[in-house]
Amino acid sequence: MSWIPFKIGQPKKQIVSKTVERDFEREYEKLQKLEDQTKKLHKDMKKSTEADIAMSKAAVKISADLLGNPLCEQDQAFLESMTALDTAMRRMDSFNLEKVNQIQKTVIDPLKKYSGVFPSLNMAVKRREQALQDYKRLQSKAEKYEEKEKTGPNMVKLHQAREELRPVREDFEAKNKQLLDEMPKFYQSRIDYFQPSFEALIRAQVVYFTEMHKIFSELTDQIDQGALTDGERERENEAKLAELRALSIVADD
Repeated sequence: MSWIPFKIGQPKKQIVSKTVERDFEREYEKLQKLEDQTKKLHKDMKKSTEADIAMSKAAVKISADLLGNPLCEQDQAFLESMTALDTAMRRMDSFNLEKVNQIQKTVIDPLKKYSGVFPSLNMAVKRREQALQDYKRLQSKAEKYEEKEKTGPNMVKLHQAREELRPVREDFEAKNKQLLDEMPKFYQSRIDYFQPSFEALIRAQVVYFTEMHKIFSELTDQIDQGALTDGERERENEAKLAELRALSIVADD
């Protein structure tokens, strides 16, 4: 969301120095980028966990389908392999769900809560901008009476304009000072806020992949008793495929 000042007639007196305005715009721009990055990260983390869940559920479905294959009724070795695979996939799904739940609590939820702070910040900036426009409008009004002939009625109006200006100027200066003081603090706070979340993300991934290594190492020991190499297994499969192609029912016309 870009910050676009209102366009009104400018008073002759400089309300805010160029240096202060540049500082304000710089700090607010940093927070706008932080808001966009936080929202994007929240969205990407949600997509990542949803993809993780879909992957493990698909793996469980495949292993269950294989376990239900008619071959399992005829071949005990195949049944044992598919049972081992199905058990491994279900364990993987369980650990994956634990990982996703942990990431949800320690990363995704904090990201959402952090994003929820920005609307209040943006509203504070809008109120500061509105106060600035009111300040400029009343400053211009006071300047017009200062330029008029010093008659009694004009002096009364000048006094009234200055009295009307004073609380508006003080309101803007207070809002401006508060934002200039607090925007850098808000930006700096991101480090302390997000560091525990990202550390928790790393820990969750480490635990998950450590368990996956154990699960698939055990699975390998269970189903790879023949100890064939990948090349040997590929040649064996090609030989069996050649036998199938030699059958008359699959021969080319």
